Amino acid sequence: MAWDFPLPPVDFSMPTPAYRARLHPNTGTSAASQSPQQRPASMSFDDEPPLLEELGIDTRLVWRKTLSILLHPLRPADPSLHADADLSGPFIFILAFGLFQLLAGKFHFVLGSVTVASLFLHYVFSKLSGGGRGSDQLDLYRCASLVGYGMLPMVVFSAVALFLPRGGGLIFGVAMGFVLWSTRFCAGLLASGADEHRGLIAFACCLVYMLFSLLVIS
Repeated sequence: MAWDFPLPPVDFSMPTPAYRARLHPNTGTSAASQSPQQRPASMSFDDEPPLLEELGIDTRLVWRKTLSILLHPLRPADPSLHADADLSGPFIFILAFGLFQLLAGKFHFVLGSVTVASLFLHYVFSKLSGGGRGSDQLDLYRCASLVGYGMLPMVVFSAVALFLPRGGGLIFGVAMGFVLWSTRFCAGLLASGADEHRGLIAFACCLVYMLFSLLVIS
């Protein structure tokens, strides 16, 4: 005896969902249907500032400071140009100095040496000014910036020293010229607020850059 069970029809097809375009709250149109000119500024990266500008690095100012040191070694530095302190330029000079030292077969922790030199000169300046108005004008950040930019002649000397004979009087004479160049620049800006102590500040700067020149010669 056969049993007959009625079965309902089964539909295996999947329903197609209705596409709903995402509308922009301001324009009322979908982002896909908008042309690049119609899309708002928040939806594109064309109007965003460059990365260096977001980091606070002014490349034009760094380039102007560099040219003012290289092209005018005998002219006093412009205090207004270096009033805005930065460490991006000095960091590049320190890397260049270390690179030329590596090419000469030497390895020095230049960044730590420049940091110690900045602390030393800031301490000397604060003691000479007696903690008065001059020390308020020169903070540690600006002192490190001036010492770092004063390293530019030392970078040039480290590059020139690769082609000079070792152990002769020529390299010592060239080193003294570059030391005076760095000293004139750094001391002229450091002593801009304390003219009565210009000689002592210049002597301290000369000691600092003379040590860097010995790193190149030795």
